[in-house]
Amino acid sequence: MPSDSFRYYFVSDVHLGAGKDGGKAREEKFVSFLKSLPEETESLFLLGDIFDFWVEYKDVVPRGFTRVFGALAELADRGCKVYFFKGNHDYWVTDYFEKELGITVVDEPYRIFDICGRRFCIGHGDVLNVSDWKARLIFHLFRNEFLIRLLKAVPVHLMFKFAHGWSAKSRKGNADYRFNVEGSDILKFAQEIGRQQKIDYFIFGHYHHATHCDVEGGGELYLLDDWALSANFLYFSGTGISGLGFPNMNI
Repeated sequence: MPSDSFRYYFVSDVHLGAGKDGGKAREEKFVSFLKSLPEETESLFLLGDIFDFWVEYKDVVPRGFTRVFGALAELADRGCKVYFFKGNHDYWVTDYFEKELGITVVDEPYRIFDICGRRFCIGHGDVLNVSDWKARLIFHLFRNEFLIRLLKAVPVHLMFKFAHGWSAKSRKGNADYRFNVEGSDILKFAQEIGRQQKIDYFIFGHYHHATHCDVEGGGELYLLDDWALSANFLYFSGTGISGLGFPNMNI
């Protein structure tokens, strides 16, 4: 039965590691958020691009983020179910999060959850009903198993250098992008799914623009913001959903 004692949190696009100083202030804010989650938190949904890049090898993972991993492991150890949806910046996750941290990694572009009698359609949002051919091409290239194996054959330090450069270039190229939800691919996707089945809440990230609107045919669409702009998250109590967040970090 729905109850205010249930707590579910949703966060996206933290982009840990971004910035000239590696985003230390951003990381501290994110760790503070994780440690602030109450004991009764049932689930935490990490909706992609939590890291500005993530390239994982069998025996090597990127350095840093120790306090983040510690906070996530602590949540998982106390019984909170943590879901990690792969984003376009941190897609190359294999088994480190699941084996070392107890986190469930979600490979699908979206997944539907039944939570306290409500239906949620949740994902990162980068590949849903995308009309731009360049974005579709990048999506398929970055998820191509042969290309991934080929790139991982490159020396690790060169691979990390490439990944950092790609992330910075992508961020710079989108600096002047202005998102408008009306007529957007993500809204069209929500409308299409909503016509097929009943969904109460659609929650995505990726667009770096906090948005809330009704979906034609039923349901509500929420888009989470970039943490460099506003350290925000959504909270579902079991009876209702609300947008919350920390003050602007100005980084």
